[in-house]
Amino acid sequence: MQKTAIYPGTFDPITNGHIDLIKRTLKIFDKVIVAVAPSQNKLPLFTVEERLNLIIKSIIKIRGAKAESFDSLLVDYAKKRKSIALIRGLRVVSDFEYELQIALMNRRLHANIETVFMMPSQDYTFLSSTLVKEVASFGGSVTGLVPAVVEKALKIKFADNV
Repeated sequence: MQKTAIYPGTFDPITNGHIDLIKRTLKIFDKVIVAVAPSQNKLPLFTVEERLNLIIKSIIKIRGAKAESFDSLLVDYAKKRKSIALIRGLRVVSDFEYELQIALMNRRLHANIETVFMMPSQDYTFLSSTLVKEVASFGGSVTGLVPAVVEKALKIKFADNV
């Protein structure tokens, strides 16, 4: 039986830090589903469909990785996909408190799905989608921080600002 993990997030946009985590997740699990959340608390730059499309294009060559969107409780989506784990990235200590609360709630809702916390590679510890958007909004270079398809999409989104 294949071991499937869900890597949920807003991914607005996906960064090379996310890609790194996807690749490292596949060293532990047979399959990873990058699950794009609509995000009711944030005001995303890209629509769910745009984010999903950017992810699909960014992971197309990563064997065992696929992307989907979902609009339900994460644990319900994970059960539906027969996932055994949720992947969460932790960059800094402050991420842990927030992620721990979510992990404990998810465990309460569905005790059979584990949360696996992963640290970013050293090259991406500072990287966040928010930071990428801010740099891109002022015309700064995000080369090497995001896949080329995302860099192009950011340039199009911010073409009027530069």
